[in-house]
Amino acid sequence: MTWLDRFPALGTEQLSALRRFIDGAFRAFTREHGQAMEQLFEPLRQFLLASERLLTQTPWPVVVGVIAVVAWVASRNWKIVLGAILSLLVIGWLGMWDDTMKTISMIFVSTVVALVVGLPIGILMSRWDRMQRIVNPALDVMQTMPSFVYLIPVVMLLGIGRVPGLIAVVIYAVAPVIRFTNLGIRLVDKDLLEAADAFGSSAWQKMRQVQLPLALPTIMAGINQTIMLALSMVVIASMIGVQGLGQPVLKAISNQYFTMGILNGMAIVAIAIIFDRVSQAYGKRLQKHLEVVHG
Repeated sequence: MTWLDRFPALGTEQLSALRRFIDGAFRAFTREHGQAMEQLFEPLRQFLLASERLLTQTPWPVVVGVIAVVAWVASRNWKIVLGAILSLLVIGWLGMWDDTMKTISMIFVSTVVALVVGLPIGILMSRWDRMQRIVNPALDVMQTMPSFVYLIPVVMLLGIGRVPGLIAVVIYAVAPVIRFTNLGIRLVDKDLLEAADAFGSSAWQKMRQVQLPLALPTIMAGINQTIMLALSMVVIASMIGVQGLGQPVLKAISNQYFTMGILNGMAIVAIAIIFDRVSQAYGKRLQKHLEVVHG
């Protein structure tokens, strides 16, 4: 007899009753607190709408110019800048400009929210091992859970729209920021921390002036992965009302529009490559700079 044999298995009726109880309790919670939850996330909705209006209503030469300047400042690589400009021009020529700008605004806002949530958690994990033991299992579940599952509780709480999709994207993509922030801070050379202690630095001063600057290349790698995960969630989030390139792809799947699906899918790939190359190049520049300063 194994230890499992000591516990009676749940019958079909018992299991069904348990599921009905949990579902009923969740529905009751959403009915009672759904409106309050919507009001809680109203500033997030306004932030997303403002970002979307800024990108869609600004003349396209200005948007292309700003993205080119950001790419140059981050990468100092003309090939990356030229690739970003050409990709955006082709996207606009093919009539996908508005959807692309909506997707970029969603990725921008979700990345900002992921940083606001993930950086403090990663810092706390690096300072307290108990915090790390608590958060790591949750991150494991978040990274292995099928992405469609995130949509169920979010839609039940907030309905269909931009904000539920944004929250689902953030939940799906926030884990790398947390993990890489924790890892980057823990990898800081102990000798540098001892030197900071010798100069009488407080814990906050060590974190702000030593640990976070030295961990920046690793944190940038986490931001890169967060952006990639957010982009991969765009098509799935379009199922609950997130506007952008995901909706034409979903329409193409439903109606078997091969060309529409390929073109919008390639636009998502182009955005992913731009974000990936720029963030990676910036991380490498930070790494080289730190090697020169501390080398």
